[in-house]
Amino acid sequence: MQATTHTDLFFVGGGHTHAIVLKKIGMAGLPAGVRLTLITNLVDTPYSGMLPCHISGLYDFDQSHIDLRPLTRFASCRLIVDEVMDIDADQRVIYCRHHPPMKYDVLSIDIGSTPGTVAVPGANDYAIPAKPVSNLLMAWHRYLETLESSATIGIVGGGVGGVELALNMQMRLQQQVDRVHVHVFHRGARLATGRNHRTQRQLAKVFRDRGIHTHLLESVCAVEPTSNHQVQVRCGSELRVVCDRVFWVTNASAAPWLAQTGLSIDQHGFILIKDSLQTLSHANVFAVGDVATMVNHPRPKAGVFAVRQGPPLYKNLQRYLSGFSPKPFRPQRQFLNIIDLGNGRAIASRGRWSAESAWFRRWKHRIDGRFMALFNQFPAMEADQSRAKLSKQRATTPHCAGCGSKVSNSVLKRALSRARDDFPEMEHWPNPVKVGLPDDAAVIAIPTGKLAVQTVDQFRAIVDDPYIFAQICVNHCLSDLFAMGATPQTVLALVTLPYGTDTVQTETLYQLMVGTYKALAPAQTWLVGGHTTEGPELSLGFACNGWVTTDRLLIKQNLRPDLGLILTKPLGTGVLFAADMQRAAKGRWIAAAIASMMQSNQLAAQCFQEHGAVACTDITGFGLLGHLNNMLSSRLAVHLHLERLPVLPGVHDCLDAGYVSSLHQRNQQIERHIQPPQPQSASYPLLFDPQTSGGLLAAIPQARIEACLDSLRRRGYSHSQHIGNIIPAVAGQAPFTISG
Repeated sequence: MQATTHTDLFFVGGGHTHAIVLKKIGMAGLPAGVRLTLITNLVDTPYSGMLPCHISGLYDFDQSHIDLRPLTRFASCRLIVDEVMDIDADQRVIYCRHHPPMKYDVLSIDIGSTPGTVAVPGANDYAIPAKPVSNLLMAWHRYLETLESSATIGIVGGGVGGVELALNMQMRLQQQVDRVHVHVFHRGARLATGRNHRTQRQLAKVFRDRGIHTHLLESVCAVEPTSNHQVQVRCGSELRVVCDRVFWVTNASAAPWLAQTGLSIDQHGFILIKDSLQTLSHANVFAVGDVATMVNHPRPKAGVFAVRQGPPLYKNLQRYLSGFSPKPFRPQRQFLNIIDLGNGRAIASRGRWSAESAWFRRWKHRIDGRFMALFNQFPAMEADQSRAKLSKQRATTPHCAGCGSKVSNSVLKRALSRARDDFPEMEHWPNPVKVGLPDDAAVIAIPTGKLAVQTVDQFRAIVDDPYIFAQICVNHCLSDLFAMGATPQTVLALVTLPYGTDTVQTETLYQLMVGTYKALAPAQTWLVGGHTTEGPELSLGFACNGWVTTDRLLIKQNLRPDLGLILTKPLGTGVLFAADMQRAAKGRWIAAAIASMMQSNQLAAQCFQEHGAVACTDITGFGLLGHLNNMLSSRLAVHLHLERLPVLPGVHDCLDAGYVSSLHQRNQQIERHIQPPQPQSASYPLLFDPQTSGGLLAAIPQARIEACLDSLRRRGYSHSQHIGNIIPAVAGQAPFTISG
């Protein structure tokens, strides 16, 4: 019996603590009726313990980052990729940069810290802050690409973070250029402020032996550009050092927007929390990691404390969601700190003790490796088993079928009203609707000389973000109209909402409708009604209506020899999401696929009309070859160039690992029409891969191919390719020949 969701638990931020809790949820679940959502601006979250060695080149990107997509899949957690801009803790609402507001019942915050406000003139413009790490790494790798024979860098801040960056950046630069100069500017009298004197003396010796220029008791008073595109660091002592790049590694701050949330914060802007990890001001809000300050047990902002908060946060969320009081957590006072020297050695310290050894570096490597293995190794588990384990529940009341499965009228009214309020510009669109909501049916006026074009499609949610899913679905469904040369006018929605309370269903429907309106807006297309029911999982579809004049109508039977075939979007969504269901697709691969699916085909259709397209189709469930086959008559054939097929990132990796869509085998039945088959080609399976919100495939006169491709790419279809040609059929030969 399908369970009913009644509580929305939101995680804001994909920090170390939340990553640990997600793994525990995947293993042991949450209380009955809880829906979990993670909002993060990064799918790949950097692991601070491996950052220095990633800088030095010892670890690659995947080794030093936690991929949150397979982790959230394992935890049956919805993943929303966006930046949180504000939280109203009293109204329980989260505001993001690119999503409509989202309501929560219980919230946990783990967003780390942000670059501190720097009063030093020029620092904000010409120095590279160490936080956020993703921006630091981007700037670092770009710098490496510019190097020729020498490198000079400056690091402002001689704490442990600045020390590790200096040592590991030096090692990486020495692998690439002959002359390397590293300058560290520090206000203190010794490096690694806060560490014991023995550690500080050891680091001073390492810096001397490695030739790193240490400027102690220096306050940077300005960072200035030079005429040759370098940066000058000017200190209060009048010391001036010219560098290629300057990295700012001083204390970070809390996100400024936290001050407006109504949450309890300290004088530095960090969230004040109790021993239970709950905020002082709101019992339903938890905070962990660098963003939080424990009132009774203040500790340094260090990754080790964030990691230790994982188990107690999971237990206290379990208790709070089950109606019990959370238990106090007391963090350790001291911890073993290991400073990576970048040369295969490390300094370990705790309290007054300190020692340097290569063994400590090997030990740290094993510790970090075991930690990262938590997030890329998952037990084999069927999707249904995973969901059952998460829910630990059975519904107490059977859900009705027939019209008894309809969503309540109050849910519809609240969700639609809120969504319409977000799009006041609709009132200024051309309106073909003579009678619409709340009547039982819509009445549309068709202008004289126009033909009505109608199509319908519906499918289960391919992503668990309803706002994004709605945009993908709209683009997918409207593509049939664009492929025919029609202009969309109206749509009817077909919605299945997962079982839940009225409040939960209202929020889901609201997100769907805002996403729908956003995707309909470029074509100024009206949503004139629909049907909403409830079921075991989210699905969405649209019956779409458009107009076209006879002279602009594109039909498949218009094909003729000597036309070129242009495909506007890359292939591979079927393969990628098949792998994603098995937690085998990288988050950045899925992000690229989502970006492709969210791109409308509207401008591509206009471009094809401008360049004399003769016929067109959209590539969806039957795959490239299936849809192309539907365009052919018995007198025509096609030659395809496999090497020209545009392909999404990660697709070939997934194919090599054996992942294909469940529809792939049936689509491949058309293989008998290929002469000769080329299964050895890496892109051959993509001929049969079902696409969601795929590109348009158009037949264009050969003389217009290059101009059309140039126009498509200028309009944002950067993957557009001339993939083949229409040729006359030869009696007794298969209609498809392929090369490459």
